[in-house]
Amino acid sequence: MFKYTALCVALFAPLSAHAATDEDLRAIREQIQQLKQSYEQRIAQLEQRLQQAETSSRNAENTAVQAQAAVQQASRPATSSENSFNPAVSLILSGTYGQLQRDPAIPVTGFAMSSNDTGHTKGFSLGESEISIAANIDPEFRGVGTFSLDSAGGISVENGFVQTSALGNGLNLKFGRYFSGLGYLNEQHSHTWDFADQPLVYRVLWDNQLGEDGVQLKWLAPTDRFVEIGGELGRGLGFPGTNRAKNGAGAGVLFAHIGDDIGIEHSWRAGLSLHETKRANAVSNAVPDLLNTMEGVSNSFSGDSRTAGLDLVWKYSPNGNIRERYLKLQGEYFRRKESGLLTYDTAGANLTDSFSVTQSGWYLQSVYQFMPTWRTGLRYDRLDPGAASVGALNVGNVISNYAFNPSRLTWMADYNPSEFTRLRLQLAHDNSRQGLPDNQLFLQYIMSLGAHGAHQY
Repeated sequence: MFKYTALCVALFAPLSAHAATDEDLRAIREQIQQLKQSYEQRIAQLEQRLQQAETSSRNAENTAVQAQAAVQQASRPATSSENSFNPAVSLILSGTYGQLQRDPAIPVTGFAMSSNDTGHTKGFSLGESEISIAANIDPEFRGVGTFSLDSAGGISVENGFVQTSALGNGLNLKFGRYFSGLGYLNEQHSHTWDFADQPLVYRVLWDNQLGEDGVQLKWLAPTDRFVEIGGELGRGLGFPGTNRAKNGAGAGVLFAHIGDDIGIEHSWRAGLSLHETKRANAVSNAVPDLLNTMEGVSNSFSGDSRTAGLDLVWKYSPNGNIRERYLKLQGEYFRRKESGLLTYDTAGANLTDSFSVTQSGWYLQSVYQFMPTWRTGLRYDRLDPGAASVGALNVGNVISNYAFNPSRLTWMADYNPSEFTRLRLQLAHDNSRQGLPDNQLFLQYIMSLGAHGAHQY
């Protein structure tokens, strides 16, 4: 302020009667020079700060570009070198001790045309072990391979499929070998089952589980409520279909699922399924038909097979904390109609005539986790073999009405110290074979090693 005041006084003071001295002029010039230096220094400081700010902004922009480039690089498909190939690999180990009163190979009464593979063994058995490999192939595709290791030493491809990940609009395409999307339990692998075995209706109608070689398309609706619609075209390899050497599809499936949450404690899902396939020379052995054939004969069936199903699942967990306690109630119902030609006693009489039958089955089960590591469950199964319409040539040979409804009651308790370990005790009263009730006991272990994805709802 002193400098500005002095300058103003020097410039605007009225001229005195005598002229300014040289010393006064020199003082004014020095003050002007000081002001110029002060302003130049201030401007230089401001220019330096501006340069620093611009440099910092450019660095931040470069950092953002580098981060975006890193994200893009991470999303690109991995190179083909061994070090970059890193899929998720898991191994499921399971084993069972079974104590049964009857031979597990005896078929369920009234369902002789089914394979009736119980999967049960008396005494100790290794059970089915499973190796799974899964990885993203590139930004558009994902691959999964699941291999079943049979206790007898064989190996089979349980799942081997590719699915899309970039179709958008809620669409997902899967092609290869997969478990069909019909029903509720069918897509679940055996180590996720709530009981040591499948319900009776799955055993007799789907040979425990329907697998297919083909293509599956699902659409998830863009709604708050869960709505899923899907369809499949397949070879028809899985039971009840037969492996035929022909072009085109041998089986088709349509299914729809809907579900929602009720508050934070309740959730539900309901579904409808339709399956259609053809059977060609499907042979059933050891069928206990008429005319004193107690040891059974071999029959053959060719015709159409159509199945409709309903499923419902409801879950409850206090305060929405499913890790502590939960209650799950589920049930499924399937109804199948088959019509075509039946050949009776292929090795002897070899008589062929018309045959049609409508069969059905259902189960209802509940599982309650009453502590974080303990669960218990109860299941009831029931089947209806139906009354068959038999052609005139075989009406005296083939049993048309067994007048018996197979059923079973099962209880289980399991201990789960972690998500990788399950130890199970299961008791069952099996009344699925007429006149041959069977009280069964099973001890089972299931161990999961390696990376393993989350299970379905």
